[in-house]
Amino acid sequence: MFRATLKSLLARKVRLILSGLAVVLGVMFVSGAFVLTDTLGRSFDQVFADAYEGVDVNVSAKPKVAVGETEGEQVTAPVPGAVLQQVRGVPGVAEATGVVASDGALLIGSNGKAVTSFGPPQLGENWLGEDDVVKLREGREPRADTEIVVNAALAQAAKVKVGDRVGVLTLAPRQNFTLVGVFGYSGGRDSVGGVNEVAFTTPVAQQLMLGKKDTFTNIRVRAADGVDDAALRDDVARALGDGYQVRTGAQESAAASAGLKEGLSFFNKVLLGFAAVALLVGTFLILNTFSIIVAQRTRELALMRAIGASGRQIVGSVVLEAVAIGLVASVLGLGAGIGVGALLAYLFGKLAGGLTLAGLGVPAAAVIGAFAVGLVITVVAALLPALRAARIPPIAAMQDVATPDRPLTRVTVGGALVTAVGAVLLFLGLTDNAGDRTLPTILGGVLFTFIGVALLTPLISRPVVTLLGSLFAWSVPGKLGRLNSGRNPRRTAITAAALMVGIALVTGVTVILDSAKGSITRLAQDRISAELVIAGPQGGPRPPSFDPAVLERAAAIPGVALVDGEYGDLAVVNGEKTFVGASSDPTALTRVFGAKRVAGDISRLGPDQMLFSADTAKSRGVQVGQQVTVQPSRGEARTYTVSGIYESSQLTNPAVVPVAAAKDFRIPKPIQGYVQLAPGARVADVQPQLDRLLADSPEVSVADRDAFIKQQTSQLDTPLTMIQILLALAIVIAVLGIVNTLALSVLERTRELGLLRAIGLRRAQTMGMITVEAVVISVFGALLGVVVGTGLGAAVVRALKDEGITDLVLPWGRMGVFLLLAAIVGVVAAVVPAIRAARINVLGAIAHD
Repeated sequence: MFRATLKSLLARKVRLILSGLAVVLGVMFVSGAFVLTDTLGRSFDQVFADAYEGVDVNVSAKPKVAVGETEGEQVTAPVPGAVLQQVRGVPGVAEATGVVASDGALLIGSNGKAVTSFGPPQLGENWLGEDDVVKLREGREPRADTEIVVNAALAQAAKVKVGDRVGVLTLAPRQNFTLVGVFGYSGGRDSVGGVNEVAFTTPVAQQLMLGKKDTFTNIRVRAADGVDDAALRDDVARALGDGYQVRTGAQESAAASAGLKEGLSFFNKVLLGFAAVALLVGTFLILNTFSIIVAQRTRELALMRAIGASGRQIVGSVVLEAVAIGLVASVLGLGAGIGVGALLAYLFGKLAGGLTLAGLGVPAAAVIGAFAVGLVITVVAALLPALRAARIPPIAAMQDVATPDRPLTRVTVGGALVTAVGAVLLFLGLTDNAGDRTLPTILGGVLFTFIGVALLTPLISRPVVTLLGSLFAWSVPGKLGRLNSGRNPRRTAITAAALMVGIALVTGVTVILDSAKGSITRLAQDRISAELVIAGPQGGPRPPSFDPAVLERAAAIPGVALVDGEYGDLAVVNGEKTFVGASSDPTALTRVFGAKRVAGDISRLGPDQMLFSADTAKSRGVQVGQQVTVQPSRGEARTYTVSGIYESSQLTNPAVVPVAAAKDFRIPKPIQGYVQLAPGARVADVQPQLDRLLADSPEVSVADRDAFIKQQTSQLDTPLTMIQILLALAIVIAVLGIVNTLALSVLERTRELGLLRAIGLRRAQTMGMITVEAVVISVFGALLGVVVGTGLGAAVVRALKDEGITDLVLPWGRMGVFLLLAAIVGVVAAVVPAIRAARINVLGAIAHD
């Protein structure tokens, strides 16, 4: 039986390659994700090991507000200069150096634009001199307060050279400096981890990056000869008390690397999620392939039963084929995954500004995951056809026709039950009734929904396919193609279901994001009463800001009735992290954003008062007249009295404090400005004058309200594009499924095709018949995906109603594009099977058994 199985497998190499290819692509994603995160993780370890080389102990102040990975940028509390002297006095300290290194120093390039990066910080720091790692390549160190040096990567990106006058944006408005030096790093590196660095003299770095002189971000300590790092760390910690975080250099390096790895783990989960989608689609393909093969081998398997093979041996035969395919696909997928992981790591390093990658590594998780996933998915997908094969009666060997299709009752009932389970899980997850398991519950609901709909698909495939096929029924090939596509509902359904998954996910995400854009746009157009908005791109962890003096100058422009500058910060309010805002004009809350009073007075704000949105007040349990404590990112905590509560809105902050408190915010400058014009004033007259005021803030621009809204909502297009690209893999696998189904169908109908050719069907008509069959199946799958995706998207939008997504927007144009692309996919998928069908030898096909 083993030898017979191997011979059968080798005889069907081509028809099984496509099934194996689906597993290869899914395994590639799984192994590639692990290879990528392992390579980048070790690269970050090396980066921070270099950064803390020569540091035995590091001292930093505990942050005022602990910021999570998804909450923004961590702001380090400054260390007073007196602490530096205290550390120097600890026994065992050979040297202690005060360091200023804070994100937010943007160099203005030769083109007049600020140099930015995709992720790595833009450090402003004090020049500490050359050492074993940092070396000047050109020029000299900064000696005067008007001089700076930059690293080689930043000099190249900005296209500046020693001797140039360059502008730098920091906490303060733009200031111009003379570039007196360019430095690099050991090993010929232009940067460490893609970080751009601008180094000032120490007093200037303290003032521009920390807002106060005689302060540092941290203190680096070198131990005296013979002093243990851990022992010195403990001595320094005892001397400074609980207000400071004291770690060895190795601990600091590991902690910094762990923070970035946490973000990588999220990225890894995203890639594994897309791998799961690809494997789900591949499961449909493999299931269909083995179902067709078992159907084609009915007489062969029945003969085996007739000559003594048991049902267990028949099952073992089919499963053995699946194991062989799974093993080969796992090996190929692992190899492809290693290549993809290496490529993605290389691209990540380039986008990160030249991250030096550690050697490519293949972790055990990649190998184990590849073989576990490849084998399990293939065997599970083949198990049902294998059980069906075991039930083939020996008498079937004496029949010319395989057993007829079974009734759809059981599969329909099963599909209805599975779909109901998916609906319940989605309801629990989307209505916050799943506790701490919200995300797994939603993902489980989506999975069960897809499987349930796939099981229900045979019930509706015949009528829908017949309807779609009627569009081509004006010709003989069209009629034959329509009849063929509806001949086997199960086969058609599984093939279409594979395409449905990818289309449904893309459609669902599109519905959600388009609805979010539509809701934000309508709310902004209805509520924002400002003709002009001053802002830069708001998508990064550090939004662009501008000089507060611009607000006063803008208010003096003829035709301007109101100017409001908006500040923001993540603060701790009564022990809970809350985003707080501040307005240069407190009346803007009602005059610009249309906020409505719920309690108290929201038309003004005293120096010791603050306002809350209704939702935040309810969740925090605060009322008008109550005192609350607010700890901003910098400075000391302060107590305010709640003077008013306003209606919650997506356009207003959860809480508002006086503008004087903004000096202790993470960014103590306005990040947005709103300008109302007096009656009769024209935007075209005022906007150019505002543009001139922002000449020193190249990241910030002035736009009319509609352009600003469009700019902000367009940020949702980026994640949509990324999702569409990643889900394209699932659609590619679905296309392979259509090719596989048609190719196997052509083999199955060899004799039938020969008879059709014998009675006059030309080669072109034969190809047309196969193409119509492919197009009908493909469009059916896309139509099913559009319907299911729209339903899932609408359910999510309904669940997010309280989060501000109130408008359901259906992307009719994109849905039409999906259906059109599905038709094109059908044509492409039919090319090889159609050519093969057209080349069938007529006499040989008629004699085919």
